[in-house]
Amino acid sequence: MTEPAAITLEHQPRLRKLFRLQWEEVQQQHVLLYPEGMVQLNQPAAEILKRCSGDARVAAIVSDLEQAFQQTNLQADVLSFLQIAHTQGWIEHG
Repeated sequence: MTEPAAITLEHQPRLRKLFRLQWEEVQQQHVLLYPEGMVQLNQPAAEILKRCSGDARVAAIVSDLEQAFQQTNLQADVLSFLQIAHTQGWIEHG
């Protein structure tokens, strides 16, 4: 089996069509819904996936997160999470 290509700052990630990100009031957290089930997300994961529309490059997503949360040096964490999300099949990238 071929290993998925690494996510880079130039990719424009988007949720795959089978997945839907939504807030679950009962659980007080975001979840990723798909036909076979659900993935509970922590806040950082949800904030990253909210920005995966296919319109923004990863570099812009990192910048937006750093600005929104007044933090720096998030690039490695965002890239790491996006690689996991891609490996899990939650996102695709253009």
